[in-house]
Amino acid sequence: MELSDTYQLSNGVRIPILGFGTWQTPDGEIAFESVKKALRVGYRHIDTAAAYGNEASVAKAIKASKIPRNKIFLTTKLNSDALDYDSAKQAIDRSLSKMNLDYIDLLLIHWPNPLATRPHFEERNAAVWQAMEAGVGEGKIKSLGVANFQSHHLDALYQSAKIKPVVNQIYCNPSDQQETIVAYNRAHDILTEAYSPLGTGEIFRIKALEDLARKYQHTVAQIVLRWHLQKGYLPLPKSVTPTRIEENIKLFDFSLQDDDMAFIDRLHGALLPHKFPDQVQF
Repeated sequence: MELSDTYQLSNGVRIPILGFGTWQTPDGEIAFESVKKALRVGYRHIDTAAAYGNEASVAKAIKASKIPRNKIFLTTKLNSDALDYDSAKQAIDRSLSKMNLDYIDLLLIHWPNPLATRPHFEERNAAVWQAMEAGVGEGKIKSLGVANFQSHHLDALYQSAKIKPVVNQIYCNPSDQQETIVAYNRAHDILTEAYSPLGTGEIFRIKALEDLARKYQHTVAQIVLRWHLQKGYLPLPKSVTPTRIEENIKLFDFSLQDDDMAFIDRLHGALLPHKFPDQVQF
């Protein structure tokens, strides 16, 4: 396993096995510099979203890197104000315009059940997905996926989708492993991407991980990110600190033994759980 390795998505597209997250990264200089640093040290998958408010700065950093566009995998997400076919089409064009790009590698529906259309998520998601499929046909999007979807959201989407989702990006870390939806993803050939793979920093409260860090002579973050990779997930670590951005890609000079993987698996439930998508207030 190397940083340059990829997963093959169910549509045949290849995606780098490690991504750089930008959730909670402020727009402007901070987002620009952190993404530029990430690209400089070797990341080739950058994850953003309309809701993050930093798409323009992310794209500016990609252009400043001078790395050919086809060597970078860019993900963004439709916000919860994309409620029907027309508003989703407009949102796609808005993201492309903000980023001054011709195409998006992977576009996700960010949340499956917005307040504005609750409880009728089925109709909303079907209409938004249709607009995303149109974007694929127009060459604006390479691959389609979802974020924060549970099995009942995906079951409903499958009733009308012509293009199947290739990714489900979920909150996932050793404390909240979401085993049920991960198993569903696997059964339906959907790649599990892990946002907040370090539990938004909460994972460092689990002192037992410090023993593993000492054993392997790596940081707690590296231990946990390596766990994600060995589980077959695609983690999206986020940082704005240059040393940590670089540190978080140094995952390929060691591997976790089976008993240590099992130990980390047993940490499920140690901290607070994810937000339930049918209850989020946006």
